[in-house]
Amino acid sequence: MPISVIVADDQAMVRDGIAALLDAAEDISVVAQAADGREAVRLAGEHRPDVVVMDVRMPAMDGLEATRRITSDSPADGTGDAAGTGTKVLVLTTFDLDEYVYEALGAGASGFLLKDAPVDDLRAAVRTVARGDALLAPSVTKRLIADIAARRRERATARPEAYSSLTPREADVLRLVARGLSNGEIAEELVLSEQTVKTHVGRILMKLGLRDRTQAVVFAYENGVV
Repeated sequence: MPISVIVADDQAMVRDGIAALLDAAEDISVVAQAADGREAVRLAGEHRPDVVVMDVRMPAMDGLEATRRITSDSPADGTGDAAGTGTKVLVLTTFDLDEYVYEALGAGASGFLLKDAPVDDLRAAVRTVARGDALLAPSVTKRLIADIAARRRERATARPEAYSSLTPREADVLRLVARGLSNGEIAEELVLSEQTVKTHVGRILMKLGLRDRTQAVVFAYENGVV
């Protein structure tokens, strides 16, 4: 089955262009388009796509609030906006601003990419978040990690109690996830099967109450795991 996608952008020409570029890939199917965040939330509830490609600055409801509603585990709210769809969100924006990155990740986005990225990168990003992995634009990754490390040093906070619930092997896997290794690379490093690594990652996310690998990386840097 192709990856089902909704494209949300308030500029019709940009929206149509992104949709056409994605639809041209054999393994991606654009099932709907939204002109604002509120429509994106409604369409996500209606179509339950694998991925919503979401702009940030939109009328009626911005992309960050729409992301928060789409990725929420709560039931539909009183306005009829469906939530808890299991849909992943890839934020695609013109603005390389740190506050957008933090807000997008905090809202539950699985990826953050700039609109000047090559077409192949956009398609690859959709595939990445659709399979449950996370992705950040290279231009913001180093700044994000550096800022997280600085905040950790300033706060000097202790690791959350949940971290102590990890087994030694799970702690090893978390450290390697934070270093950016894929499941295959972690399996090779720890001499495990890739399926075993995938199981460990799932347990780590569950025990720490995290949504995806991006949040695991943030957790690891904020709490001195790496």
